[in-house]
Amino acid sequence: MTGDPDALHIMEVVLTAEIFNQNPKLDINDLTPACREIFSIAHATDAKRPVYVSDGLIKRTLGISDAHQKMSANPFVSYEEFGQRLRITALEPAAQWFLKQGGKTIIERNPALAFYFEGVDSLGISYETVRAGNPLYEDTKAFLDIRISKLVGEDEKLRGALDLVIVLAPEEVEQRMEDLVCTHGQLAVISKIQNAIVHQEFLKHHRIYEVGKLLFVGPPGTGKTSLALAMSRTMHMPILEVRLSMITSQYLGETSKNIDRIFDLAKKLSPAILFIDEFDFVAKSRVADDHGAMKRAVNSLLKNIDKMNLVKHSVVLIGATNHPQLLDEAAWRRFDEVVEFSLPDEDMRKNILKKVTESLHCTIDYQHLAAQTEGFSGSDIRMMVKEAILSALMDKRESIGAEDIEKGIHIVKNREAIRHLNWL
Repeated sequence: MTGDPDALHIMEVVLTAEIFNQNPKLDINDLTPACREIFSIAHATDAKRPVYVSDGLIKRTLGISDAHQKMSANPFVSYEEFGQRLRITALEPAAQWFLKQGGKTIIERNPALAFYFEGVDSLGISYETVRAGNPLYEDTKAFLDIRISKLVGEDEKLRGALDLVIVLAPEEVEQRMEDLVCTHGQLAVISKIQNAIVHQEFLKHHRIYEVGKLLFVGPPGTGKTSLALAMSRTMHMPILEVRLSMITSQYLGETSKNIDRIFDLAKKLSPAILFIDEFDFVAKSRVADDHGAMKRAVNSLLKNIDKMNLVKHSVVLIGATNHPQLLDEAAWRRFDEVVEFSLPDEDMRKNILKKVTESLHCTIDYQHLAAQTEGFSGSDIRMMVKEAILSALMDKRESIGAEDIEKGIHIVKNREAIRHLNWL
């Protein structure tokens, strides 16, 4: 039996509130994102009890108007005019009503409900499984914003660091590991980092600190930034992205001190990933004779890299460069692992094509197309597919054919040819 969807969703929320209030062992990660919003704790550092359910917040979060009227005939839900709050009057019969109305699928994605219903053998619900699939509160932008605001409030100088970095919470990152086509070497390094995090205390006890500083090396468009971002989601760490060329801005001032603050910010936001793009800018600055301030900044950068490590500070440091030949020994030796990002071979191009087009209706020969796109980076392949999609849409079609792909290939190759023109 399946009941009214709105009534089911309202009952989910009021049941969750009641179960959460009665069980102190449950925490904020036992609440779904929608429930955190309705209980007004989505922008708090913890979940204080009791939590309440109001008409207004149900409307704002779930888009359901006059929730109390929809539940007026339900004997297990009461409504308090003062405060416009809904609450459960009898938990057990309310829970049985919820099940009979088809609530099992909702329970399977709500940890607090799974905690309550786990003992019902006929349901086969695993609380641990449901909780593991619930988005972590610590991954949210709201949680990260609270932490940053507190840090800046305690140390105004960190505001200078925020001007130099792009800080993203894991939930803000679009890239996912399952969307990428990685080499065995890349996956092995990530696995090694994850294993080191699990055994962080063991490594610290034995003073093994040379882990967690990665140098991503390869041509543009081969996935260096995408993998760093995807690691943020997979490892549940915020990522701080800084481009070294940005620190030369005449408006930033105190460049060396701001670099110190970037590393300080990463440590205070730990566990975190600090991603330094355009790392070859270090080499360019070291050979230039007319930028004393920049040289001091680079020296500050290298010293900070020396001092930071995953085991002590819970920060994964990633440098990325398109020009490894520009880096001298002093820069190379500061990294524990060098991770290669080469242009994809034919088999990888085929897999990338399948990933990029998996949500599309395509009538293309993947093997033939992989052979046609030799020399293409992953970024080139994505651009090619984008252009093919636009070509089809211009022709009022949503299905992608060989002719559309040919147009995409032509645009990518023409773009590359223009890039190599000598206009002088």
